[in-house]
Amino acid sequence: MMVDEIEGTAASFADKTGVATIDPRVLKAMSEVPRHEFVPTEQAGVAYKNRSLPIGHGQTISQPFIVALMTDLLHVKDSDKVLEVGTGSGYQAAILSVLVHEVCTIEIVPELAVASRTVLERLGYNNVKTKIGDGYQGWAEHAPFDAIIVTAAPDHVPSTLVQQLKPNGRMVIPVGDLTQDLMVITKKPDGTTTTTTVAPVRFVPLIH
Repeated sequence: MMVDEIEGTAASFADKTGVATIDPRVLKAMSEVPRHEFVPTEQAGVAYKNRSLPIGHGQTISQPFIVALMTDLLHVKDSDKVLEVGTGSGYQAAILSVLVHEVCTIEIVPELAVASRTVLERLGYNNVKTKIGDGYQGWAEHAPFDAIIVTAAPDHVPSTLVQQLKPNGRMVIPVGDLTQDLMVITKKPDGTTTTTTVAPVRFVPLIH
């Protein structure tokens, strides 16, 4: 049901996003990862609705379509190492973990970081490394990354994250304050970048 809604939404918004169909690998991951495990107990009954949900501390778990779209835009491979900025509930990290070799994920809210790590470990997503910290700084110890996904909105593209992206790597990031755009930033072999604006979005702010 949730995957059907994702496919329907992708088709409906293809004129805005440029993505008419979601990669089957991404859809398979979305069908396998138990979203109800990553939401508060009182939200479990609506966990598979195509909408964002509050997870406490002023944060949300993103709408499934947005998770699928952003994951699709990363163009990840089995061998990739991916950085996620903004662990939140841990759901996006879980989706990525079944698609790539390794996920490194950073969360600035300690309570969310601990809770998401506990769920990820309990469910056996053993290729996910977690850290409490400032996502604007990335994770230099594990850089460079084949792809970077940012799940909260900074008011500008953090240069540190661009630096930690491998040549030919892609970063999917919502950028803006009152109005936000989902962007794909591709790093060229010479270190310069190209930016494609995908669609207007609404995310919680990325906290320093």
